[in-house]
Amino acid sequence: MKFDLTLRRAGALALASFLAGTAPAALMAQTPADTLVIADAIDDIVSIDPHEAFEFSGTDLINNTYDTLVELDPTKPGELVPGLAESWDVAEDGVTYTFKMRPGVTFASGNPVRAEDAAFSLQRVVKLNKTPAFILTQFGFTPENVEEMITFDGDTVTFKTDQPYAPSFVYNCLTAAVGAIVDKETVMANEANGDMGNEWLKSNTAGTGAYVLRSYKPSDSYILEAREGYWRGDAKLKRVFMRHIPEGATNRLLLERGDIDISREVTSVDIEGMEGNADIRVDTDLAGYIYYISANQKNEALANPKVLEAMRWAIDYQGMTESFLKGEQTVHQAFLPRGYLGSIEETPYSLDIEKAKALLAESGVDLPLNIKMSVRNSQNRTDMAQSVQNTFAQAGINLTLSIGEGAEVLGEYRARQHDLTLQSWGPDYPDPHTNASTFVINGDNSDESQLTGSLAWRNAYDPGELMTMTEAAVMERDTDTRRAMYEDIQRKHRDTSAFIMMFQENNRTAMRTNVSNFYTGGTVDSVTYWLVEK
Repeated sequence: MKFDLTLRRAGALALASFLAGTAPAALMAQTPADTLVIADAIDDIVSIDPHEAFEFSGTDLINNTYDTLVELDPTKPGELVPGLAESWDVAEDGVTYTFKMRPGVTFASGNPVRAEDAAFSLQRVVKLNKTPAFILTQFGFTPENVEEMITFDGDTVTFKTDQPYAPSFVYNCLTAAVGAIVDKETVMANEANGDMGNEWLKSNTAGTGAYVLRSYKPSDSYILEAREGYWRGDAKLKRVFMRHIPEGATNRLLLERGDIDISREVTSVDIEGMEGNADIRVDTDLAGYIYYISANQKNEALANPKVLEAMRWAIDYQGMTESFLKGEQTVHQAFLPRGYLGSIEETPYSLDIEKAKALLAESGVDLPLNIKMSVRNSQNRTDMAQSVQNTFAQAGINLTLSIGEGAEVLGEYRARQHDLTLQSWGPDYPDPHTNASTFVINGDNSDESQLTGSLAWRNAYDPGELMTMTEAAVMERDTDTRRAMYEDIQRKHRDTSAFIMMFQENNRTAMRTNVSNFYTGGTVDSVTYWLVEK
């Protein structure tokens, strides 16, 4: 007991010293009433410049320190609401969008938010041309034309696209982190060597969000501090203290001791171990990650429709989610995550070895079929692969597992050198085109193609009419019609493509029971801190 008390006192001093700007020491003590303390793996952060960040942890931070012209309501997943633009419209030409700025909003610096800042921010995305820039450049913007295509006048921003896309597509893309509006004066005051403030923004914030970055130590921690007068309502808690603690067992220990409020890294084993603890609860909601197996169509046997259909019936989807994937995955058999416009929840395929055998017999391929499947060396993926290997063998498919590091497996996939591969995919922005474009579009199937980011290309998959249908869906201006188009595309894709869709990942967040209103963002958004209460 004396040792335990000593640790708690040491932890209290560690947190106090960190909040004072010095490095943290040992374990933290019970968390302050005005501070949300979170443990997560944040070593994926490359940059916190909102026009460069493209990793989950970075965009979580950005979602709480910046705002966009069009926003998502964290309490109503997927619902578009006015952001820094209080209203918007699209002209009859289908390419001219206007956004009227919300009056009275200020940046953390105290500078007023102007249409000039908004236009500058969107132009900056295109000019910097960092990883997430494609979310805007797909509308026809280039560094050479962007100042003519995105302009401002008074309190209005005008945004002209190269084609009359579905308005919902445009608005959804603007809610992504890359659409964040930055303080032009502050950013350009910190410009170095023509970088438009990029180096400075890698460790500072210049936004309108509920919080301001106070301290950031890469792969270690950050502190966000609330600012008064946030236009959506002041944050409920004064600060957010994020620690990089990737180990599930450590997360569990700290959570049970009360040294952290929330853990986003607990494992299934840890969750089971905490069952019955009245001080802790686990919230679950769907994430955007889809797990799938894909078949390289360069392999003649895998290009056989009967073989692909047989494989769909030779997987124990339900058995996996009821055993080693319990709570981690939900059976899902379409390329759009649930929660997206046009998503479907039908799961027509289940384990049926006899049906799989019959289809293989009809296929005309020599049996048993010997195939290699490439898998990343992580526990849940290798467990999935071994389950598939077992049930495939019962149907007449001998599966050799090629297990390697993530970079190795991904490199083989991007070079189209695999047979089968077990992979996952997460959306880049909250619109159905984000996944439809990669699982369907393949405009150049040659090995010399520049479409290496397209999953359809990586599998040498010819989508036929599905590509025409997808190109039409992204242009459809009526939302209900567009929804029905994606539903139809997915059903055809599910039954005929080179992809076998299996699961959608779950977000599981363990927290102290005194914590409320913590929104993970689900499948379409990033995490929200400013509504959290204790």
